Amino acid sequence: MSSLVLASSSPYRRELLSRLRQPFEWAAPSIDEARRKGESAEHLVRRLAQEKALALAERFGEHLIIGSDQVAVLDGQVLGKPHDYRRAHAQLSAASGKSVTFLTGLALLDSRDGSCQVDCIPYTVHFRDLTAEQIERYLKAEEPYDCAGSFKAEGLGISLFRSTEGSDVNSLIGLPLIRLVEMLDTAGVQIP
Repeated sequence: MSSLVLASSSPYRRELLSRLRQPFEWAAPSIDEARRKGESAEHLVRRLAQEKALALAERFGEHLIIGSDQVAVLDGQVLGKPHDYRRAHAQLSAASGKSVTFLTGLALLDSRDGSCQVDCIPYTVHFRDLTAEQIERYLKAEEPYDCAGSFKAEGLGISLFRSTEGSDVNSLIGLPLIRLVEMLDTAGVQIP
């Protein structure tokens, strides 16, 4: 069995991957994450997930490398990580009463032979109608400035939702475990 490597420094993705009870290493890939002109959101996350895995292939030459990337899409526009209160407030205000689709790109690279499985898993969040005060209280409570869409679904962010839909709630946090287990099975790793 090949060793697993997570091509991410995200503590959220590391926590999710640890649920599979497989030993793994992690390393931060160094890639240009800029969106290319005319590139769709789905193509962007697929490309970045694969590039993250490929960026570690030389360093981890006998491994299965997991790459993942995520964007939030609202009214056809890609929402990035807000990085500060002002942007987070603007994102949540724009999402109030609307639906935001999270696209999570997932790649599993076998660095021994260069084969790579790539997919994109969508997950939609339907937001409640939010007041400026609710948004402010939420942002002060969780400070989700490193999260696409400006909330932490695994925390208090759930209080902002009317409903959700998708095949794997883990994809909302950044690593679609159901699809990853299928990819690992194809690569010869059985879980459990």
